[in-house]
Amino acid sequence: MTVTYALIGITSAISLAALYVDQRILNTGMLIPFRVVRNQTWYELLTAGFLHANFGHLAVNMFVLFFFGMVLEQNLGGLQFASLYISGLLVSSLPSMMNHREDPQYATLGASGGVESVLFGFIFLYPTESIYFIFLPIPIPAWIFGLGFLAYSVYESKKGHGNVNHEAHIAGAVWGVLYLLFFIPNSLDHILTVFGLL
Repeated sequence: MTVTYALIGITSAISLAALYVDQRILNTGMLIPFRVVRNQTWYELLTAGFLHANFGHLAVNMFVLFFFGMVLEQNLGGLQFASLYISGLLVSSLPSMMNHREDPQYATLGASGGVESVLFGFIFLYPTESIYFIFLPIPIPAWIFGLGFLAYSVYESKKGHGNVNHEAHIAGAVWGVLYLLFFIPNSLDHILTVFGLL
């Protein structure tokens, strides 16, 4: 079994159990920065990534993880891919911890940070590949999609409305690129070669 399949299976099982079997799993595992700082429940930085607000939230994240994770895992290997994903979950939790540690009402959950790390790892390795939206079947070069996604996330983050954790999306995306640069040999040479700069 691939790491991608394992992550999808584990995340889906825990999320569905929390949503439809025992909501105490959801309440205990979601990331509440106010609680983490005061009760030292640092595990929440990781466990929140295996929980989702509803079935649609879970389905979208696992859909993206499946399509981009399979390709990235084949290139990085299972261990590096798992390390990228798990570290992406942790790193993407940091902005929420920093910005909401004094807010007892704030809570967040979802695999988006790790998924964005995988997506942007793919974009870094394959910047000229086409990415398609389900409802808009027009090919978009991966690097253009990435820049557009980041610009949208920054804009929405500054607005500060809604329930989507755009800060986690941004942190996860940036980490996906940094991980490859720091921990995968020749990544910088690869991207320079793709764009004809080396």
